[in-house]
Amino acid sequence: MKALFNWTTNRLFSYVHGNHLVYNTCWEDPRLDREVMELTGDDDLVLITSAGCNALDYALDNPGSVHAVDMNFRQNALLELKIAGIRKLHFEEFFSLFGDGGHASFRTWYGERLRAELTPKAQSYWDTRISFFERPNAAASFYHRGTTGAFGKMLVAYCKITGVYEDALQLFSASSIHLQRKIYFEKVKPRFWGSGIKRALRTDLALSLIGVPKAQRDHLETTCAQSVSDFMEDCMEAVFTKLPTADNYFWRLYLFGRYSKECCPEYLKESNFELLKGGFVDKVQIATSDLTSFLRSHPKGFSRFVLLDHMDWLSTQSPDLLSAEWQAIFDRARPGAMALWRSGGARVDYVDPLFVQKGGRKARVGDLLQYDTASAAACHVRDRVHTYGSFYIARLNN
Repeated sequence: MKALFNWTTNRLFSYVHGNHLVYNTCWEDPRLDREVMELTGDDDLVLITSAGCNALDYALDNPGSVHAVDMNFRQNALLELKIAGIRKLHFEEFFSLFGDGGHASFRTWYGERLRAELTPKAQSYWDTRISFFERPNAAASFYHRGTTGAFGKMLVAYCKITGVYEDALQLFSASSIHLQRKIYFEKVKPRFWGSGIKRALRTDLALSLIGVPKAQRDHLETTCAQSVSDFMEDCMEAVFTKLPTADNYFWRLYLFGRYSKECCPEYLKESNFELLKGGFVDKVQIATSDLTSFLRSHPKGFSRFVLLDHMDWLSTQSPDLLSAEWQAIFDRARPGAMALWRSGGARVDYVDPLFVQKGGRKARVGDLLQYDTASAAACHVRDRVHTYGSFYIARLNN
């Protein structure tokens, strides 16, 4: 019975991720990444695309190159559309699409200015999804699209049903942490965290929509010694009672369905948009591939690797693939290279025991990594997303 349950759960997750745009925005805080990586023109960086926001954010530091790699071509198609918009649209037009979540003129802009900038695969995808950005009414938004968008829309509906929505919005206009705490503990928490929402957040469907496979859920529950719903409750409490909301565009997006010009990713700010348009966006290159295959086929070495949280599920579902990935990372790592990754769990115990070939001998990965645990812990506390259990910064000894 357990084997059948696991098979069903994994099939559901594979269906969601294999057939849909999952992420309509990145759910990792790039401000921390840029602070840690200290990118310069000598750096070449590879990352998992997700929604492409952070690839554009990193490009603002003007590194040598930014390579966005993802197995889901839909995620890369979204980044392609953003890059096309940067090149061919004016700032206000661009912000209306990726800040406000759409514009009635998108069909015209797409046909006349954007489509020709896309690869054939991305053209085929967006040709049939123009409605994603047409915004037929004020409430409509691209950020209600994709599986995470659908989940966010359901959460908003739940907030309205429970009568907590307007109070939750007030969290983003609060003038102090003290006032945020008062609003959250007195008005939001008592009505939001009922038994129904906790049960819903433990379902395979809900977790698949937000990109959490069973392996990651199991790792989280084991290392954090609590259920996913309890973990999420703690995360939300930290976000709204310990960190200022003024620049927390991650959580704002799912409550409002759009960004504001004061609270948005860096690539959506006018001065940064102009930098990207002026040439920085040309640093970004896109590949539809798994990370290992990309690294094996790429002739250049890399100084920075941003691995997100994908190793959580590789570690149990495909440990051999995880070993192969780290072999490819070390094969392509330049001297002094750095890797960043996140985990749903409170600790990662599956990287260090891996073995790779290095310098003609078999070596344990943990012996080849120099962790900066102090910086990682300090960053984790300040993380505006705050939905990961841990954060890792490691220099590769090569």
